Amino acid sequence: MTAIAKSPDQKELFGHPVGLFILFFTEMWERFSYYGMRAILVLYLVQATTDSNPGLGWTNGEALALYGWYTMLVYVASIPGGWIADKFLGQKKSVLYGGILLVAGHSILAIEEYWAFYTGLGLIVAGVGMLKPNISTMVGGLYKQGDIRRDKGFTIFYIGINVGAFLSSLIVGYVGEVHGWHYGFGLAGIGMAMGLIQYLVGQKYLKNVGNFLGVSENAAEKEAMKKPLTKIEKDRIIVLMISFLLVIIFWGAFEQAGGLMNIYAKEKTNRMLMGWEVPASWFQSLNAMFIIFLGTTVAGYWAKKKLQGKLSTSLFKMIIGLIIMGTGFFFMSAAAAQFEADGSSAMYWLVLAYLLHTIGELCISPVALSYITKLAPLKYGSLMMGIYFAMTGFGNKLAGWLGESAEGLGEFTVFTGIAIFCIIFGSIVLMFRKKLEILTHGAEDDEHEVTEEEKEALTSN
Repeated sequence: MTAIAKSPDQKELFGHPVGLFILFFTEMWERFSYYGMRAILVLYLVQATTDSNPGLGWTNGEALALYGWYTMLVYVASIPGGWIADKFLGQKKSVLYGGILLVAGHSILAIEEYWAFYTGLGLIVAGVGMLKPNISTMVGGLYKQGDIRRDKGFTIFYIGINVGAFLSSLIVGYVGEVHGWHYGFGLAGIGMAMGLIQYLVGQKYLKNVGNFLGVSENAAEKEAMKKPLTKIEKDRIIVLMISFLLVIIFWGAFEQAGGLMNIYAKEKTNRMLMGWEVPASWFQSLNAMFIIFLGTTVAGYWAKKKLQGKLSTSLFKMIIGLIIMGTGFFFMSAAAAQFEADGSSAMYWLVLAYLLHTIGELCISPVALSYITKLAPLKYGSLMMGIYFAMTGFGNKLAGWLGESAEGLGEFTVFTGIAIFCIIFGSIVLMFRKKLEILTHGAEDDEHEVTEEEKEALTSN
């Protein structure tokens, strides 16, 4: 039998479309730039102006307030970014323009001037808004509806995010803290430039995803743009919007990593290891490292349960993720109690907290991305992804507010309060899970291992 050569967009690597890995590395470098800057932003703001590596000399409260506003706006910008993609550019071009804005923004941050600092942050907000929702929507477009590989594909994509975050926390964090904050900002810009280049080189593997729906050659897509939403589509949007409440609470707690937990690591944690002081920014790499090692394991666990007919719906995973992450804050409560008793706390409390935060994140974040591509109406795909990231942004703002409150309430109260609230909120949503899942109208009922014929049908559309 003569083998039939597959076109580039049909080729697979490790059982997934090659296009997934093009998007994997694009997002990896984008997150390298973002998380590298995030790892040193608050530290730069609170560093004294008279230090050998001077910062801006802000108070902790001022720094956390800016951090909250900035990280909120970065993700809220995903709403106009998704709308622009759906109406004018398509996801593929929007990712390209977002990457260009990000290279400019991170590069400008390397200039040691106040105007450059705020201009750079503004360009990064716009760039992430264009890139973030649209690259995630493109990942979903690589898989046929009902393809059980979709959740695992998003987890692989999510590992790419965290490879970038892991490397940047170590490299950019070290360069920023030791050699100069603005060198660190500049290095983040170089990383984004590398991501943009490889995205352009890999376009041949992305021919069937991310195209402008308004001029789509796919008859089904053309028709879907014209029709009003059906009752099923409206019900699914309701479920998505309710699930976004979990997202806000999750990120409001989780994003203490870049703010309050970052400052806690610097000021109240004994970071001495065999006579050497571990840079505070390096603790930001723990979450990413755990995701790299645990990501496919957690995704494989849920996929196996699904194939065995056991409970593993997306909403259930997200609820469990919130509860697990919240439990991790009890370790930070222990750290705060130890500091109050001894004047410093051990590093292992942070390690244990980040471990549970990571397991929770793997149950909620990549799952939520996949969930949106399953439930969102085709013509609002990028917009719904944008709303998801906006909810992430509101969570970031909540995180900044909670971090600021620690100045008056104390870390022990804040950490313990976060843990209790997350567990209670998750438990309440769990009680209503079955009723909410009825509104999905079986969107996840037919998930299975796809055949070669189904894969061929997807790439031939």
